Amino acid sequence: MAAATEREARSLLSAEAVRARAAQMLDIGLGDGLAHFTVHLDRMDAVVDAVLAATRRSYPDLNIPFHARWRHFVLGGVDRWSRLADTMSWADRAARARAEFDLAIASVLLDAGAGAAWRYRDAMTGQDIGRSEGLALASLDMFAGGAFSGDPRSPFRVDADVIAQLQLARLQSGFQVTDNNPLLGLEGRVDLLRRLGQLVTSRPQVFGTHDRPRPGGLFDHLAARAANGAIAAPVILAEVLSQLGPIWPSRLELAGIPLGDCWRHGAIKTDDATTGLVPLHKLSQWLSYSLIEPLQRAGFDVTDIDGLTGLAEYRNGGLFVDLDVLRLRDLADVERSHAVDSLLVVEWRALTVALLDRLAEHVRARLGRDRTSLPLASILEGGTWAAGRAAAFARRPDGAPPIKVISDGTVF
Repeated sequence: MAAATEREARSLLSAEAVRARAAQMLDIGLGDGLAHFTVHLDRMDAVVDAVLAATRRSYPDLNIPFHARWRHFVLGGVDRWSRLADTMSWADRAARARAEFDLAIASVLLDAGAGAAWRYRDAMTGQDIGRSEGLALASLDMFAGGAFSGDPRSPFRVDADVIAQLQLARLQSGFQVTDNNPLLGLEGRVDLLRRLGQLVTSRPQVFGTHDRPRPGGLFDHLAARAANGAIAAPVILAEVLSQLGPIWPSRLELAGIPLGDCWRHGAIKTDDATTGLVPLHKLSQWLSYSLIEPLQRAGFDVTDIDGLTGLAEYRNGGLFVDLDVLRLRDLADVERSHAVDSLLVVEWRALTVALLDRLAEHVRARLGRDRTSLPLASILEGGTWAAGRAAAFARRPDGAPPIKVISDGTVF
């Protein structure tokens, strides 16, 4: 029984489980069985229109890259990371991939919602940049400046022993946080990087097979799992969840397995120990999408990219609320703030994942494309995230999401 329960717990650490439970939540919603939302698929055409309009603005040739952290390092048409990386004399493709894993992992973990007030002053352009783009640029500048490296001669790395001891003041300075420029969840971000450093230090067999333990050692771990030079995207996620799962703050566990971005909702029924549990794994999937390109640059074929799911975050989710596919039963909920583990937020996030799958089918049909030529990762980039942001700013001056979520810096 214990072994069975452990297997059941680990089954939640997968994209397959995210997709299946999200689909179950949508089915319940379509049957008018949810406590907080009603679902209106007759409004989906408006969402498709918005996504296609956003996509054509950003990618008029419809040559759309993946939704990944690398897009946020491009400012004013200049790819800041590529420009830095191309000046380096890398020992081989694997050396660059390790550095890119280091950067992606650290930057994604620092990417939870910044709040509407925070801005990062870009030294190169003098621009004040907020939200995900500002967070990305701040993390890139810290990385390039050697803030996470233990070797002054080799700044482009994240050493586990350095981030395990990261001081709040260091991140506060790097992200230009002041009383007048507050960043949501700053302490949570620092704690997450410290946890990452401690975990990586404790697993040299995974993260230290090439040199000193560093998050970038996950590249070698994944490379060893490739078959004939190919690795499936859901395998990347499974390893991210398995190897990095313990860094997340203590939430739900099953059979001693930390479940990460996984929450309770009584409407979800199964016939095993996982009943009532809804995995979403937003940041881990965002990270997995962001690890695809470094693997490809290193010569690996990444397959089954659509095996990953859409991301359960407030831009994608806000799109469906703002364009009326999802309606709150109690309109007063718009004025309230909601905890990430509330039934309302769990419903919203799971419905978002399932609706993104439905939306992708409509977008492909309109464009005459298939999953191979237009994977979900490109629809998100084109796409849903930009359309969600545009819808938010069209309705609220500060571009805030339609539902207020209390963030600790480790979920959104």
